[in-house]
Amino acid sequence: MVTTRNMNGTLAPALRSASSALRRVLPDPERPGRVMAAVGWLESTRLLDPATAVAGRAVRALPLGGARDVLHGRWLGHAVHPMMVQVPIGAWMSAAVLDLMPGQRRAAGILVGTGLASAGPAALAGWVDWAELHPDQQRVGLVHAVSNQVGVLLYAGSFLARLRGRHARGRALSFAGLTAVSVGGVLGGHLSFRQAAAVNHADDVAHVVKPGWHWIGGTETFPVGHPVRCTVGEVPIVVVREADGTLHALADRCSHQDGPLSQGEITDGCIECPWHGSVFRLSDGWNVRGPATAPQPVFETRTVDGQVEARYRG
Repeated sequence: MVTTRNMNGTLAPALRSASSALRRVLPDPERPGRVMAAVGWLESTRLLDPATAVAGRAVRALPLGGARDVLHGRWLGHAVHPMMVQVPIGAWMSAAVLDLMPGQRRAAGILVGTGLASAGPAALAGWVDWAELHPDQQRVGLVHAVSNQVGVLLYAGSFLARLRGRHARGRALSFAGLTAVSVGGVLGGHLSFRQAAAVNHADDVAHVVKPGWHWIGGTETFPVGHPVRCTVGEVPIVVVREADGTLHALADRCSHQDGPLSQGEITDGCIECPWHGSVFRLSDGWNVRGPATAPQPVFETRTVDGQVEARYRG
């Protein structure tokens, strides 16, 4: 009969051995791993800046018209690129599984072709978002795009090899392509989760602003038609006074990339971010033009004895 003491005596050495093996494989938690060091170098190096400048001008010059906001995801409320890449990545991952199974050549080839057909629109949406990012984000994003492009070329070679009956070469090129897009995926994850690209930078307002009315200044503080920056607690807001005395207040940090709306231009009841050109309606914060995909938080205002107060409109 096995006792609890015997079981513990047997499991303890095994657990210590497994823990030791994990420490050898996993990065040292006390200092950055090689991957983080490499990505950190990408963020800070200026060697990529000439290439990002040329690519940025090219992307912004594309005659996309209203399709640009569609590709940004303004209609959806968040970026569509992460959603669109699920199709090619899912198809190629599934093709890799089928390539390991006998009798699945045709199905694997169809999935490789499906991934290729869907990669173009996903890449275009990514480039449109990339062109409106900060320089450090663009550096990482450029290598992310190049890695994915290498993967697409390898998958294209795989597809052609399969069509010509060279299935062993097709499988080898597919696995090489999957490696390349996996590197691109790691960098894409860094962009999203470490560098906060294409996220709503004004979302925290609802969580940090204190409830109730807050004094923000006298009426003379707000000249007609000029954006004025002030604060509600620790939250910066931009206040604009219309000719009839109506005061509009929005969160000052642009939801796209933290741009200062108080330095923007006022046109037709809207304010334009000076950094990337997102346009928000003053009356309700609605993002009438991208690249911002989320509206601005809105604050109510009231005037009491010549003193203006504001509170968050939750």
